[in-house]
Amino acid sequence: MLVLTRKLGESIAIDDDIKIVVVQIKGRQVRLGIEAPRDTKIHREEVYLAIQEQNKAAADSQPEQVKKVAKLLRAS
Repeated sequence: MLVLTRKLGESIAIDDDIKIVVVQIKGRQVRLGIEAPRDTKIHREEVYLAIQEQNKAAADSQPEQVKKVAKLLRAS
């Protein structure tokens, strides 16, 4: 892990197209601004982990459940 110290208004560059800026420091919280291409997915870690869990659950779904959902969708 790379650990950097930045002051308010300073930034970090990742590759040529991602920039992270320290926007605000308030007590023990730091507000960051992230500039990245639109197709770059950026999530808070807890949201990212929830998405991964949902994807895993969907991949583990039973074929019978998938057939039931497909039947319901066709009926609509």
